Amino acid sequence: MALNEVIITKAIIDRFSQKFMDYTEVDTAIVGGGPSGLVAAYFLAKAGKKVALYERKLSIGGGMWGGGMMFNEIVVQKEGKEILDIFDIKTREYQPGYFTADAVESITTICSYATKAGAKIFNCMSVEDVVIRENRVIGLVIIWSPVEMAGLHVDPLTIMAKNIVDATGHATEMLHVIERKADMMLNTESGGVMGERSMWAEKAEKLTIENTREICPGVYVAGMSANAAFGGPRMGADLRRNASLRKESSRAYYCKNGDIDYDSIRNGT
Repeated sequence: MALNEVIITKAIIDRFSQKFMDYTEVDTAIVGGGPSGLVAAYFLAKAGKKVALYERKLSIGGGMWGGGMMFNEIVVQKEGKEILDIFDIKTREYQPGYFTADAVESITTICSYATKAGAKIFNCMSVEDVVIRENRVIGLVIIWSPVEMAGLHVDPLTIMAKNIVDATGHATEMLHVIERKADMMLNTESGGVMGERSMWAEKAEKLTIENTREICPGVYVAGMSANAAFGGPRMGADLRRNASLRKESSRAYYCKNGDIDYDSIRNGT
């Protein structure tokens, strides 16, 4: 059979357009396609929720690709290994209590699990604004990342979500949009993004779990966004923070009213 370039073009446009249309209204919109956002997408989709994930870059995976300083290995502790085991990711014990895994295998596998569970990933899309009604964030205003990078004056589009997760990592991009464009206080001591502190892996691991919570009506923080939002320290290539997401926002349970039950997550139930 001879290939027809027009049919190929129509197939891409038709299939993407239908996918995009189907996900203009979702249960949860996740901003950021790093390990925290992807694991969140997996557990939510597996629980039967309609999940869309938006990543500003062409590739997903966040900083996990590079391991530590582009040595593409990651280190997990026992809690993290338990989560990697769910995704059938190979680990090797380095010393008692420390396990290593291939960074590329880890992120590609988690992404595969998330999409097979039903989450839809929209890469090359940036969030430039939010939709607020009755003091609650109920939607995202999105634009193609290349349009944003080029500084073109192109009007964006809008999607609606019952809940939104900022999983943009150190930058807390979603929260900065809310700070800049909305008259809304965040649930932090200062009422705004407190900023990430210097590296302290042991403390950061605990605070990442504690800081995973609703930060303003309709918006939750996960992974390193949680620590940056609440003024916690950063950590390096230790992946307990990324992989112990059963106790973070990534295993997001829903209450009867459709909101994320973070008490269950933090308690590990």
